[in-house]
Amino acid sequence: MTDRYSTGMAVRRRVLGDAHVDRAEAAKTEFDTAFQTLITESAWGTVWASDGITLRDRSMLTLALLAATGNFAEIPMHIRATANTGATPRDVIEAFKHVAIYAGVPAANHAIKLAKDTYAEMEKDRP
Repeated sequence: MTDRYSTGMAVRRRVLGDAHVDRAEAAKTEFDTAFQTLITESAWGTVWASDGITLRDRSMLTLALLAATGNFAEIPMHIRATANTGATPRDVIEAFKHVAIYAGVPAANHAIKLAKDTYAEMEKDRP
C-alpha cells in the first residue's frame, strides 16, 4: 500500500466512521478492488486529506456538488459524515440554497428531502 492509500484510509475513517469503512471494505471484491484503491488514494488521500480548507467546508462543498450534479445516492452518506466533519444542518441548508440558485430548485429540493430523511434516521439511531 502507498502512503497516499494509508493517508486516504485514515481520512476516510475519520470522515465516514469506522463502521461505514469496515462495511465497504468487507463488500470489496476482486472486481472493484482497483476502483476502491483509486478513490481511497485520490478522493480521500489527496482531496479530502488536503489542509487547504477545513473538513467542514469540504463537506459542504461535496454535498452541494453532489446535489448540483444529480448524484443523489451519495448524499445520505455525506450527511451522516457531517457528524464527523463539523458541518451543521444550518451549513448544509445554506449549501443547498446555493444549489437552488446556481444549479436548480429541483436538485436542491431533492437533496433537502434526502438530508431531512437522513437527519431523522440519525436522530432515531442516537443513543
